[in-house]
Amino acid sequence: MTLNEILDYRFLGNDVRAYLICVAILLFGLVFKNLMSRLLTKLLYRFVRNKTEGVTEEKLHELLIQPISLIIFLITIYVAFQVLDIPVRSSELTHSDPWYQVAIFRLYQIGIIASIAWIITRMIDFAVLVFLRRAELSPSNLTNQLVPFARDLLKVLVAAMAFLIILGKVFGVDVTALVGGLGIGGLAVAFAAKESLENLLASFTIFLDRPFVVGDLVSVGDLTGSVEKIGFRSTRLRTVEKSYVTVPNKSMIDKPLDNLSLRTARRVFFMMSISQMTTNAQLHSIVEQAHKAISDHPLVEPDAQVKFTSLTSNSKDIRIQYYVRTNSYDEYLDVMEEINFRLVDVVERNGGNFVDTTMTRLAGASAGGTNLPRSLQPDASGQSVATS
Repeated sequence: MTLNEILDYRFLGNDVRAYLICVAILLFGLVFKNLMSRLLTKLLYRFVRNKTEGVTEEKLHELLIQPISLIIFLITIYVAFQVLDIPVRSSELTHSDPWYQVAIFRLYQIGIIASIAWIITRMIDFAVLVFLRRAELSPSNLTNQLVPFARDLLKVLVAAMAFLIILGKVFGVDVTALVGGLGIGGLAVAFAAKESLENLLASFTIFLDRPFVVGDLVSVGDLTGSVEKIGFRSTRLRTVEKSYVTVPNKSMIDKPLDNLSLRTARRVFFMMSISQMTTNAQLHSIVEQAHKAISDHPLVEPDAQVKFTSLTSNSKDIRIQYYVRTNSYDEYLDVMEEINFRLVDVVERNGGNFVDTTMTRLAGASAGGTNLPRSLQPDASGQSVATS
């Protein structure tokens, strides 16, 4: 049997030559799909290069190589099977054709539609990278909040459109009639998804009302943390313990929410207990100099309060309250530390002493029946007396 006779030999409705050409086209597509994908991404990048804000061509290639390679291979399959005498279009398929031929072709159509949708979602990811790069050049909390939300919304819309196209083009469903005929079934689905719909509507409320944005420090319920992401259903918080907490959007707007980042100042309040041995003149001087030491700090609001407000059997208490003009917690702690050092210096400079709280507690414990060492037994006046 000659080579031509072998090539002309027919089985399953096609000759050997057609099968060999089909296999050659498939191998060509399989081998060169990555190369063609890179060429296409390079060509696409040339059109958008001036608007990418520094996002590299390699990043675009990383996003698109897989979906473009897949669709190139699917197109290669289509071209390869055009050589063979088999139905490859839905118009050529009939109800009398074997079920597996219909199923394979429908899977092929689904693959093409899904690949196109995949490419579109990856292009959305690339656009998000460009916008985030612009946000880095001109920082904006609103941009950081809107861009991820818009990305998720567009991806959902693309997925929904792809699903509807598959129903209409692959399975021949009348999509318009399907959407219009949901009726009671659609109402039942809406009730089943009530919580999800509430969270979705809450996310739009958050974006429109803007009670907080990404990066703000908020307190809602028992949680306090910085906002890292606002999604369709939930908001992600990074707590002070560095844990990552997901809170439903509905809870973020239903509960009282304190946006700590919007405070104009941070409050400091405490009682400074001075020993009873401090004289009246010393106490007057301590109060005046403490007020001056606090008010002179450049980050303290001018309405600082230093008042001698209470007199107990163990101490003379000075009420101290002031506000630090900062949103930074670290800077707030630094100011508070610096002022505390100033207050200690004022008390020491005026010959005053702070109450010995340890001795006071021990005395109170003894009165309650706790056994104390003999060296710390209180005398008749209730004061601890050191004995030998």
